[in-house]
This record gives sequence, C-alpha cells and structure tokens, in this order.
Amino acid sequence: MQNLQDPQLVDIQVIRDGVFKDIQQLTPERLQVVADFVAYLVDRESEEATQELLNIVGVIQRLRENRQTPKIEYINWRSVRSDV
Repeated sequence: MQNLQDPQLVDIQVIRDGVFKDIQQLTPERLQVVADFVAYLVDRESEEATQELLNIVGVIQRLRENRQTPKIEYINWRSVRSDV
C-alpha cells in the first residue's frame, strides 16, 4: 500500500475499496463497532469544522445581521459570479 503519510500519494479510491473489502469479512458485532467509530469520526470532523467557523472574529454577529436581511434584497449568486 502507498505511504499514508504523504497525502499526494494516497489514492482515496484504493483505500475505500480496501476498507469495503475488509468490512465484508466482519461479524455483525464488529461491523457495529466500525459503524459507531465512523459515526464518531464524522461527528468529530463536523464539530471541528463548526469550531473553526466560530473562531472567525465576528462571524456570529454577521450571521445574525444576514438573517435580518429581507429576502427581497438577496442577489442571485449567478449574477454575482458567472464563472462558478
């Protein structure tokens, strides 16, 4: 397998295929452990992303202000960024 320390060398699909193959061999009890661990990792990643956003100075205040913007004042993103 490729060196997992170097992200440029990691082939995500190869890893996913290997994990899927290995999971097929697990007992239902061990499969539940894997499912619980994956759920934990997803939750942790989500919490880290949320914390990263909350660390941006003034982000909460800007969100509150944006919620108060009347929808009539919204601008379609396509008219702002045609290259997206």
